[in-house]
Amino acid sequence: MPTDHLRRVQVLALPEKGKRMWSAQDVARDQVRRQAKGLDVAAVAEKVAEAAVRERETAEQLRGNGSFYEFEMDRERLAVIWLAQHAEWRRVRDLMIAVGWSVYEPERDAQGSVWAREREERLAGALAAQAASGARRREEADELRVEVLLSAAPSRLIQVVADRTGLRPSEVLAQLAERIVVGEDGTVSVPPFTPSW
Repeated sequence: MPTDHLRRVQVLALPEKGKRMWSAQDVARDQVRRQAKGLDVAAVAEKVAEAAVRERETAEQLRGNGSFYEFEMDRERLAVIWLAQHAEWRRVRDLMIAVGWSVYEPERDAQGSVWAREREERLAGALAAQAASGARRREEADELRVEVLLSAAPSRLIQVVADRTGLRPSEVLAQLAERIVVGEDGTVSVPPFTPSW
């Protein structure tokens, strides 16, 4: 399960080339928050010990000692994630002991809740930006870009209209194209209009 989450995070982690959306701390805090829910102090202490072992193992593997996990992930990033998970498990354990909780309840963890909201807001922003980008790409795909070679007489007419209106010749042609009417019999016409900004 943890490896599936890491893969999902890595897919979401590239809003721009070379940048990650989720830091190692974000990944660790999210995983610990979900995994710790309902655990007692003894179970959290076991998670602290497990994270310490994983942190040590990934640090050794990063130095080139020993085999690595089957799935593909940046060794350095994985080592930093386990370092962050170890720190977050310790924070949860220390919080539970300090306030006397019998089990961890994420919604009562003020700092963890702040971090969770920040992640949700960042994700919502990234999804909105991705949707806007997709809409722009769809609009651009619907646009038609054409280079038109006109004979001398129509070229002069278009240039005269452009000069009188302050438009570029391509803008005059675009306004003509926007007003094209195709009749039932297939005839094409443009009703009279005055080109404008």
